Amino acid sequence: MDRESYHNCCSLVKIPRQSYEQFWSSHFVDYIDKDLSYSKFFKKYLLPNHPCVFSRRFTEDWKCRKQWVTEEGKPHFQKLLQEFDETPVPVANCHAKEYNANPKQIMAFKEFIHYWKEYIQNGHSSPKGCLYLKDWHMSREFPEHNVYTTPVFFSSDWLNEYWDALGVDDYRFVYMGPKGSWTPFHADVFRSYSWSANICGRKKWLLYPPGQEEFLRDTHGNLAYDVTSPDLRDKGLFPHSGEACQPLEIIQEAGEIIFVPSGWHHQVYNLEDTISINHNWLNGCNVDIMWQFLQNELSSVQREIEEWRNTMDSWHPHCQVIMKSCSGIDYGEFASFLKIIADNRISFLSSCSSGDSSDYPKHLSETLATLGPHHAAFDLQRVAHILECLLCNEDFKRLDHSTLSLQPESFLQHIRETIHSTRGQHLPYQE
Repeated sequence: MDRESYHNCCSLVKIPRQSYEQFWSSHFVDYIDKDLSYSKFFKKYLLPNHPCVFSRRFTEDWKCRKQWVTEEGKPHFQKLLQEFDETPVPVANCHAKEYNANPKQIMAFKEFIHYWKEYIQNGHSSPKGCLYLKDWHMSREFPEHNVYTTPVFFSSDWLNEYWDALGVDDYRFVYMGPKGSWTPFHADVFRSYSWSANICGRKKWLLYPPGQEEFLRDTHGNLAYDVTSPDLRDKGLFPHSGEACQPLEIIQEAGEIIFVPSGWHHQVYNLEDTISINHNWLNGCNVDIMWQFLQNELSSVQREIEEWRNTMDSWHPHCQVIMKSCSGIDYGEFASFLKIIADNRISFLSSCSSGDSSDYPKHLSETLATLGPHHAAFDLQRVAHILECLLCNEDFKRLDHSTLSLQPESFLQHIRETIHSTRGQHLPYQE
């Protein structure tokens, strides 16, 4: 991040996001084929929360683009089998519906490839249904492979930084699916950003700007499973579907990367036999969207069990437990998440003076160094803002703060002191 971007962001409390009206009738997104600085991507796409597509030149050096793909541009089954063979992988059945999603099973990688070959030979059909290998944590299971590199535009990634620190999970995935496989209508976990790169094959994306999904709910308040279904034209089932804008339709070619902003609901089809890599990620630009999502999730839980409110002494803690089981995180863990992100940046800014970066992993040190001290200072400002919001939140106040990994008031003061001392320094210019 450069000095100008940092100073422009210094006074931001609420991220100013422009209206999404331009996407209601447009069928175009920016296509990036030339060199783009991180600062320009930050100002033009991250802050306003707008989608874009990067050309194949941004993935042309990835090993997987060469090793996993035949000269004809098809999945290289032989090479893939040599690498992954008996590895257990998660596989969804696109022809089955279970709670607005596709049910999954675990099978050996070679079994899935055997199915895929037969599926192609049978004219892209099978009595087993349309199976789709998805949400596979390949990079976590095979860290030595290094078959791709996260582009710098997506490297400010608090979500995976946090889970890497815990060492138990991540949100980096590989998808492999035959022509006709698809993902139902949804928004990404915690309302995170996502980026998705096609290693081979083509995808069709249908994207709706934030807010439009409210028109695509049935009479029970459930989101549509398939936004192309004729059921959406039935006003008895979907009374407001006619008010939704037309989706932004994007055809993603082999090698291209799509940036999907926070809260943009989408549905995705594989138009050919396709392999893709996808990361979900969060940072200072959309952490406020995550915080709003968590508040909405807790409110939803509280409404569902409101009738037991006066009969349970532990009603509020119980709401947090249910929320975590549904969404994967509660307010206490969210505070821990913020602490780890802030601690890393405080250590980094300290190391800028001392030259000692031994307090955190090498890959994180390299990422923070690439993004620069201005970005670290911006990140701390965003954490401080969200901590201030937490301290004003009645449900957060009800938590037993002695069980938290941080004492919010004192930690917030520590962040403020670090930001103040940083502003007093002549930080080097970073582009």
